[in-house]
Amino acid sequence: MKSFADFGIDVGSRRGPQVKALCPHCSPQRKKSRLPCLSVNVDEGIWNCWHCGWSGTLKGGEQQASRPPKVFVKPQPLPPSVPGDDVVAWFAGRGIPPAVIERNGIVKATAWFPQVDGERGCIAFPYLRAGQTVNVKYRTRDKLFRMHAGAQRILYGLDDIDAERLVWVEGEMDKLAVEVAGIVSCVSVPDGAPTPDTRAYETKFDFLSDVLLAGVARHVIAVDADPPGQRLAQELVRRLGPEKCWTVSWPEGCKDANDVLLALGPAALRRLIDDARPVPIEGTLRPGDLLAELEYDYDHGIEQGVSTGWASMDDCYRVLPGEWTLVTGIPGHGKSEWLDALVVNLARLYGWTFGMFSPENQPPKYHAEKLAEKFVGKPFAAGRAHRMSLAEARDALAWIDAHITFVQPAMPTVEELLSVSRQLVLRHGIRGFVIDPWNEIDHSRAAQLSETEHISQSLSKVRAFARTHGIHVWIVAHPTKLQKGNDGRYPVPTPYDVAGSAHWRNKADNCLTIWRDPNAETAEVQVHVQKVRKKANGRVGAVLLRYARNCGQYHDHPAFTQARYEAKEAG
Repeated sequence: MKSFADFGIDVGSRRGPQVKALCPHCSPQRKKSRLPCLSVNVDEGIWNCWHCGWSGTLKGGEQQASRPPKVFVKPQPLPPSVPGDDVVAWFAGRGIPPAVIERNGIVKATAWFPQVDGERGCIAFPYLRAGQTVNVKYRTRDKLFRMHAGAQRILYGLDDIDAERLVWVEGEMDKLAVEVAGIVSCVSVPDGAPTPDTRAYETKFDFLSDVLLAGVARHVIAVDADPPGQRLAQELVRRLGPEKCWTVSWPEGCKDANDVLLALGPAALRRLIDDARPVPIEGTLRPGDLLAELEYDYDHGIEQGVSTGWASMDDCYRVLPGEWTLVTGIPGHGKSEWLDALVVNLARLYGWTFGMFSPENQPPKYHAEKLAEKFVGKPFAAGRAHRMSLAEARDALAWIDAHITFVQPAMPTVEELLSVSRQLVLRHGIRGFVIDPWNEIDHSRAAQLSETEHISQSLSKVRAFARTHGIHVWIVAHPTKLQKGNDGRYPVPTPYDVAGSAHWRNKADNCLTIWRDPNAETAEVQVHVQKVRKKANGRVGAVLLRYARNCGQYHDHPAFTQARYEAKEAG
């Protein structure tokens, strides 16, 4: 395994979960070139630069190439002052004593609020990192909020993190309430929770990249007991890892920590946090958890995956987080093309982000150009009819950059790919991971382990990972050599034809085969759905799509579109 020095990182003889160092990518170009902006977790072998975003691990190497540094505005530190009587009285009404106000540097201020297009008197909450003011949130008494324009979003209470236990809440007042209960190691997310219909909320978690979080042993999720808060809780558990997470249940009539402080007192709030329940781990089950899930399914319906973007496929195959799909087919029939088109559809429709290990689409520039064609619907290369403009190409590549990370580990084993994917869940909130193809992974195994046993163990790891982290994994695997039929065509492969083991069919949640007639003049492609584990999520069947050769897009077949139109007209 490589050392930090191999990446130009100098940590000296220091150890621990938080070591500050100079960033070899951006420090030499910065005005403050001696300011250590690289956070290094020496124990875990992880680093991240909070200035330019360069990050990686000793096992997997660089996970994000250095980009032009994003320049943040740095607000002036709030002037130290004793809170006025009116501020003290307001906080007292929320159960917060003067000592807590003063320790957190909260002061009275005046700020511009765009909601009313004018200045208002307000309370200012400083957001600190290593004692330095990184951002400020301004709040009026009638709940107008704003943060310092252009400043970096970080966790409120970042300097209070303790590696043994960290409590997560949804607002500054809840953070202060938890402190009144005697727990200082508590942070609040900077932008609150999403509304239930918010799309692509998973991308707004840059604050999770702080290296301080990597060393926390236990995360206690104590956010609001409402639909937005529960969505936030689910995403935090998914990102931080369920094995490290405990959850708090608020009593009836209380929505958050501050409500509990006012209604029941600090001792009760402390007791609720201390009594937090661990998130159920894969392989364990508590009857109370099962009952809650059954009641939810009864009220809201059994969970279904999202649409692929092709209406004709919705009855047969939908994409459900927590599952994995085998994609197979004869070489040249378009497995990778179809899967790339599916990734673009899911990113466009739902804001999903992806990690893609795709050695068959090398170099990455070539893969990005193919994805751009699918996004724009026009060819990229010169000399092609109706070629995309330079502006369209730039827009497409910016969109790809926001939704897709190409994964290129030095040693692409199953374990290393899952390790990289775990980091992408934390950093980018990926909802999908593509392995294309399986035979490009390093499958070195112990001498006593057969190929069948190795495949079985590897696929079990993939399945457990997908379920634990709520992502969907696609694996492209080639079939063994097939025999042509009497008509000169290869038959449609099945999962049992995939090289190596019948475990491909047995362990997959879904099995798809991409097939086309090489003798046909049309651009028709058949997607054969040969296994769907959950009947609420699809069924076995075949779907006919039309492939646009000039840009790589797939569309519902005209026959399906016409049939749907006729059914709608018939009422």
